[in-house]
Amino acid sequence: MTTPVPTATAPVEQLLALFARAGFARVEPPVLQPADAFLDLSGEDMRRTMFVTTDEEGRELCLRPDLTLPVCRQYIADGAAQARDFAYLGPVFRSDVPGGELLQAGVESFGRADREAADADLLALGLETAALWGVIDPVIRLGDAGLFASLLDALALPPGWRRRLVKDFARSGSLGADLAALRQRPEGGGVSAHAGVLSALAGSDPAAAHALVTDLLSIAGISTVGGRNVEEIAGRFLEQAASGDADGLPAEKVAVLERYLAIQGNPDAALAALRALAQDAGLDLAGALDMFETRTNFIAAQGVEIEKLRFAAAFGRPLDYYSGMVFELHANGGAAPLVAGGRYDGLLARLGAPHPIPAVGFAVWLGRLDALEVRS
Repeated sequence: MTTPVPTATAPVEQLLALFARAGFARVEPPVLQPADAFLDLSGEDMRRTMFVTTDEEGRELCLRPDLTLPVCRQYIADGAAQARDFAYLGPVFRSDVPGGELLQAGVESFGRADREAADADLLALGLETAALWGVIDPVIRLGDAGLFASLLDALALPPGWRRRLVKDFARSGSLGADLAALRQRPEGGGVSAHAGVLSALAGSDPAAAHALVTDLLSIAGISTVGGRNVEEIAGRFLEQAASGDADGLPAEKVAVLERYLAIQGNPDAALAALRALAQDAGLDLAGALDMFETRTNFIAAQGVEIEKLRFAAAFGRPLDYYSGMVFELHANGGAAPLVAGGRYDGLLARLGAPHPIPAVGFAVWLGRLDALEVRS
């Protein structure tokens, strides 16, 4: 038997009431935003779909393609002096959606020092959100960008490769090519053929180096290669400018990365596999794994059945600023997430906050929820 799909109005009103009861104050950031943060910090998929313009002074502006960064900016503008929780509901604008506009809701929590408990609270709130539309038992996908970063630190990778792997980790499925490249040293051509340029740029100011390479590409008449513009080409080139980045890695380090990325299962089973990997490889991941275990315990304390969580070490979300737990809630059989988010502790400092501020949040895809046919 098919039950009627709830009208959009009732669940949205219930959603705002749910957020208010949980202590999240509603904010409404301006629609027109400075484009620089979105261009620098968002994933490539979002950057390609932005509506960008310039003001009379030549500064780039955009219609907000997402609400996380505007809420962060507003919190910083208000002083970022104390822990605050915010909720939002409003339109965002992207060229890849019908009509270029969609309605987005979500929450952002800033300043909580009890990170693992905050992660669990937000996941539980996401589950309550999905339940308003009748999604009582969603597929819960979990990943951990912070754990992956800790692994790269423990492996002592060259800086350029570390940046590249962290960036590509957010693009699901793209690490295979990176690992293949890490297994071997390039023979002629490629970056090795430009070792003099890389040596001259290594250790220089990143912005100045990027501007120089961009200018050289423009002078050479290069505008796009493989869909990338000159700024993106310059960025990829400079990722390999640090000492040793043109070389491959020892086979044992590549094997550790491959073994790590293959780990999946419920968090308890995954933790056992992760501890075994750290011990076998002689890596100090104790701090990151203890945080992983603490967060799992807090999630269980929320009444969530740990066996139903689907953790995958290779799971990331396509935004460049996540630094810890990431999650998505899906309807059974659904490919697109209904609720999705995670932890992004470094973002506010990059946006101008005077110091790093713990932050975690999620977005709600209202159109996808409204389109569900809930069956009993």
